[in-house]
Amino acid sequence: MLARSLILLAATTLAACSGQQAPVAEAPAAPAAVEAPVAAPVEAAPVAEASTPVEQAAPAMAAAPPGGPAPVAGTDYLVINNGQPYAPLDGKVEVAEIFGYTCPGCATFEPAFSAWKKKPPADVRVTPVAAPFGGHWDPYARAYFAAETLGVLDRTHADMFKAVHILRSLPVQGVTPEQFGTFYAQHGVDAKQFTAMMQSFGVESKLNRAKQFAMRSQAQSTPSVVVNGKYLVTVDPKRGYAHLLNTVEHLIAQERAANQ
Repeated sequence: MLARSLILLAATTLAACSGQQAPVAEAPAAPAAVEAPVAAPVEAAPVAEASTPVEQAAPAMAAAPPGGPAPVAGTDYLVINNGQPYAPLDGKVEVAEIFGYTCPGCATFEPAFSAWKKKPPADVRVTPVAAPFGGHWDPYARAYFAAETLGVLDRTHADMFKAVHILRSLPVQGVTPEQFGTFYAQHGVDAKQFTAMMQSFGVESKLNRAKQFAMRSQAQSTPSVVVNGKYLVTVDPKRGYAHLLNTVEHLIAQERAANQ
């Protein structure tokens, strides 16, 4: 049901949420892009743990050659100077998705990206990164990292998009900790435990780390995908999400060849 609703949303708008904030009015049936400023640098607190992918991947598949046209640097993706992966692991090629729950473009991208990441090659690690761009972005990023810490993303991630963009049960702006607590309680999490986790040192550290990664990667819109910390891929409204994922697959193959 969520995928069908978001596909209908995608049919009316293929948008990225950009880097300048504008007031958000009462959301229409097909919401316009939610915009946000890029945050200033924040010194990140040390984080010992690696970010956990939203979904447990299916058994890893053997790498297949990418299809479609080869992407062009500067046109299809941006080379990140001195870029670094967000959460490197065992030499795997990292695919980091920078997203926001309040971003309509991310909501429409989610079904396609979720399907794509279910069967990654054995040498690929997919890691979502909630963007704390300031303003109404930060409470939702904080909720994401609290859910990640509590290990409940597998049953809450898609439903959060649904709550914001389809059901309208959570507001884009002005959401309260109590509203988050109610939402996560519906998914089996103690509401008080969740709101306390949102204010924890561990979640604060993850927010700072995500902010540093987004800035280092030069990401100014969502959804954005960063391959191995080296390449920034954003959606082209004229060519859509399939083109974005094709570019990602080529960059993965490029990194794989460089590591051999």
